[in-house]
Amino acid sequence: MKRSLRRAPESGGQGGRRDADQDGRPASHERAKDGRTERGRQTREKIADAMLALLDEGHTQFPADRVAERAGVSRRLVFHHFADMAQLLETAIGRRMDQLTAQIKPLPTEGPRTERVAALVEQRARILEWITPTRLTMMCKEQLSERVQEVTQQMLQFARRRLTEVFAQELDTLPDDRRTDLLNGLDAVTSWGAWHHMRGIGLEPDAARRVMEVTVRALLAETDRPDPGADRSDTARGEAGAGGREA
Repeated sequence: MKRSLRRAPESGGQGGRRDADQDGRPASHERAKDGRTERGRQTREKIADAMLALLDEGHTQFPADRVAERAGVSRRLVFHHFADMAQLLETAIGRRMDQLTAQIKPLPTEGPRTERVAALVEQRARILEWITPTRLTMMCKEQLSERVQEVTQQMLQFARRRLTEVFAQELDTLPDDRRTDLLNGLDAVTSWGAWHHMRGIGLEPDAARRVMEVTVRALLAETDRPDPGADRSDTARGEAGAGGREA
């Protein structure tokens, strides 16, 4: 007697079911789709990084052909991923801001003042020098995207907040008005604007960093002195009392 042979079902049952997504398509289709998405993301980043490389070299114009050559892709592929060069530039600037965030490391908030000043100034000078080409390009743009504006504002706020953390020992001993004045001064001398000015007058990065450090230390030294407003008030009261006695 012959034994009948039955075909294993294509679906259903342990080991006999094809992997499929909810729409009934094979899982391999989804994997292929995910692979294309990842390759597209990598290509976009490669093109944006090519523009950043040209920007870091001092270029102010970014023809599509030059960017494509640097990225190792075709000109057609550049415009496949970006609507125009303006969109590509916005993407590159946003990517540079993300890279900047990755460079920020924790700073000491306790210990000798000289060590805290040196640590903050070293990190800030290095980042400000590195970000200069991007900032110059941003200055040339008439309008930045909301995302770039938002990230830039967040970085400025973070930099100011970092000052309050690193120099809390000094700032927190002051009355509100003196604290605000000192914080504004520290914020100004450690900003990109101040750095760009020092580099613009011919200071090399090391010299500009030393100037920043000396200035920060001088500003913080004000916290070692009595409140000048209180001194003036005491003097005024003393003069008033002496005048009354003479009368």
